[in-house]
Amino acid sequence: MKILDKYIIKSYMITFTTVFVILFFIFVLQGIWLFIAELAGKDLDFFTILKFLSFYAPTIVPMVLPLSVLLAAIMTFGSFAENYEFAAMKSSGISLQRAMKMLTITIGALSLVAFFFANNVIPDAQYKFINLRKTIVQQRPAMAIAEGQFNMIGASNIKVDKKSGKNGEKLEGVTMHVKNTSMGLGANTIIKAKRGLLTSDDDSNYLQLELFDGYYYEDIHPKNYEERKRMPFAKSSFKKYIINIDLTTLNQADLDSDGSITSEKMLTSSELLFTIDSLDINYKKDAISFAENIINRNEYVVTNKDIPLKDPIRSPKISKLTEKSKDLISIFSYSEKSQIVEIAKNNLTSIEYSIENSYLDLEYKSKNINLHWLAIYEKFVIAFSCLLMFFIGAPLGAIIRKGGLGLPIVFAMLIFITFHFINTFGRKLAQEDTISPFLGSAMSSIVLIPLAIFLTYRATNDIGIMVNFDWLTDPIKNIFNKLTHTKDNN
Repeated sequence: MKILDKYIIKSYMITFTTVFVILFFIFVLQGIWLFIAELAGKDLDFFTILKFLSFYAPTIVPMVLPLSVLLAAIMTFGSFAENYEFAAMKSSGISLQRAMKMLTITIGALSLVAFFFANNVIPDAQYKFINLRKTIVQQRPAMAIAEGQFNMIGASNIKVDKKSGKNGEKLEGVTMHVKNTSMGLGANTIIKAKRGLLTSDDDSNYLQLELFDGYYYEDIHPKNYEERKRMPFAKSSFKKYIINIDLTTLNQADLDSDGSITSEKMLTSSELLFTIDSLDINYKKDAISFAENIINRNEYVVTNKDIPLKDPIRSPKISKLTEKSKDLISIFSYSEKSQIVEIAKNNLTSIEYSIENSYLDLEYKSKNINLHWLAIYEKFVIAFSCLLMFFIGAPLGAIIRKGGLGLPIVFAMLIFITFHFINTFGRKLAQEDTISPFLGSAMSSIVLIPLAIFLTYRATNDIGIMVNFDWLTDPIKNIFNKLTHTKDNN
């Protein structure tokens, strides 16, 4: 390796490391805000919070890494061009392609590390992250409830005035609003108690809440509408009342909108392929079973001795009809026609309901398969995006000839926001089965590859982007010059 290659790699890696650490810290702070409701006011020790964030931190690397590669490339090569180091290289017969050669190999190695990280480290970190959340809630059940505010847990809203005890399991001043989901009319039950005690088993998904010395108020919804106007309710007092609270919603591994933590992302590529094979077999079996069920539904038998439809070939009425007319219904009496129409109507309603339910079930399973394919492809996209961002950032830096954090960070944010938006858009389309998972995950790369080729070609041939912004900057300069000239005259 020549001295020049060492110098270029060293300059780039120093910038890359600095940028990566800064961006990583910013995204970790964003993650703290994302999970602030689970961390704030829960009486967690510093080590537990540190573990919580350390298990979450690897999930943001796929977003931070490509942006760091892009910004570092623009800054490094922009600095080379700004300080006329590229001019010195070209005067010595060293082209931009030659200057990028060893650094391209370095970024290629970084891409392989990124794939290994996405395939092995991130799934393991996400699995531990979800289990840590569950363990915290089970070992310290009071963590699910913060003092002085209502906490939504399942169908209940719980507020306590004060917590005490080693793990905050002793409660004082408990107020609960329990919504009756079947009625859909807001808080149907209100429970107030002077004291409470939270307990939980390590292998259970339920919290047991024991309430002492309280009152129970429940709205009553009579079937008669006139009685509802009186707004009846039931009231009772208790010395001890036990409630089981379902923690399944707290332990769910689905934070897709922001945290992007879903069950398929806890698997490696080999595990995903095995899971997809099982899901695909299950999907095909359900589709065949659904089709056979619809066919069998049409082979119904009318249970009426005067309407022998089970064997239409041997039926004298139908045999007679086939010789004279094609109007099958005309051979039956009015009561028989009514019965046939009613049977047909009920059968169609039943088939329609079955089709809708089966369609929704198959659609959900198809989306689940697509999510698993997306999880596989995204591991490769993370690696490829590092190379793509380098081949966009390096020539762009050489063209704009600006280092530092000014103009480079503007270009980097615009390019990365475009990349991230297209990636999210493609992922959503693939989830809805509008496009294939491969196209959905690769859409951002497909869109930006022409930009990388264009910039590399222009920078290699020292052409520049040739975009003239004088039409925008000249009027502003003229106004500024006029204001300065007027001020000097005064």
